[in-house]
Amino acid sequence: MLLFLVFVGILLLGGAILLLFEYRLRQPDMLVLYERRGKIALRTGRFYPRHFSLALRYTPYPLQLSMEATAAGNLGVRVKLIGSVAPAVDRIDALIRVGGWNEQAVARAVEETVIFLQELIKEYAERFEIHALSSTNLLQHLKEQAGHIRERYGLEIVTLAVQTLEAVDPSISEALRQQEQARLLEQTERLNQQARAAAAEAKARADEEIMAREHALEMKRMALSRERLEAEESLAHQRLTYELERGRMRLEFEKEELQALASKPELLLLTPQAARLAEASQSLKNARTIVSLTPQDLARGQELLDLFQAVLRRALEEKQQASDQSA
Repeated sequence: MLLFLVFVGILLLGGAILLLFEYRLRQPDMLVLYERRGKIALRTGRFYPRHFSLALRYTPYPLQLSMEATAAGNLGVRVKLIGSVAPAVDRIDALIRVGGWNEQAVARAVEETVIFLQELIKEYAERFEIHALSSTNLLQHLKEQAGHIRERYGLEIVTLAVQTLEAVDPSISEALRQQEQARLLEQTERLNQQARAAAAEAKARADEEIMAREHALEMKRMALSRERLEAEESLAHQRLTYELERGRMRLEFEKEELQALASKPELLLLTPQAARLAEASQSLKNARTIVSLTPQDLARGQELLDLFQAVLRRALEEKQQASDQSA
């Protein structure tokens, strides 16, 4: 019985040691692969057997590329590319096929990816002349091929940038720099000319608008002046009509007064002129009486004076006749 317990204890101890030696704790940044029925799968448990699994770091791997290519016209260009890649979880089989079943699988796949990128850069450079090469266009061309990198090498591009794209010959680089500088200066001058033209056009439109508004204001001022003149003319016409009507009424009154004096000459003695004449004759019996007529009295006209003289003459004649008859 004691021997059996010792044997069981030895088995348990050996099993524990075996477990501690074989199984490892999976880190969060690791991909643990294993093969099942000829296919590669991922382990999702916290522990995994290290001799029956492949642990790969699921972190970005640096990618650097420095090469020379030939542009159209057999002109050399120097290209430097930097970036990073990471294992594509859904294309692990392609990664293992390229890198093999070992911990350096990702590094080997990165090397193959660098070779593929070199081919893409050479292909791009040969299609254009050296002055037409652009870092932006090259980067866009490489990103368009990211799907092929994923399918072929089981890697996905995390970051990618063109660090350098220049001619190998310094004189060509200087010529391109001067050409680009001249193009920028020309573009700047063109923009300045367009800005000046736009400013002149805006000023012309503003002047036209100001003139139009001033013209409209002047037309309104003239219209108001015309309305004021029409109002003044209307008021003057009304005033003149009123004066004419008043004069006509005064003339009618004077005509009626003259007719009354003509029909009854004795009423002439009641007029202000006769009263003044009587007063003068009473104060100065031996003096010649001078009758002064005011401008208002003169307004009656020569007709009134003639009628007054005729009435006096008639009254004297009647008095003379009466004297003759009594004698």
